[in-house]
Amino acid sequence: MADYEKWLFAANGALGLSVFGLLATILLAYPLADALLLSVQIAAHIGTLVFAVGVKVAYVARLVFLSRLGRPVH
Repeated sequence: MADYEKWLFAANGALGLSVFGLLATILLAYPLADALLLSVQIAAHIGTLVFAVGVKVAYVARLVFLSRLGRPVH
C-alpha cells in the first residue's frame, strides 16, 4: 500500500506540473505570440499538445492509484 501512496503522490505532482505547463504554453502560444519568435511560437504549440497529453495520463494514473488504495474515485 505504501508504494501506491508514493505513486499517487507522483501522479498528483505530475498532474499539477502538467496543468501549469499547459497554461504556460497556452499563454505563450496565443496572447503573447506577437512578442515571440516564430520558433518559440512553434515550441509553445507543440508544448500545448505535450502537456495536454501529460494532464490526461497523470489523471488516469491518479484514478488508478486511488482505486488500488480503495479510495473513492470521482
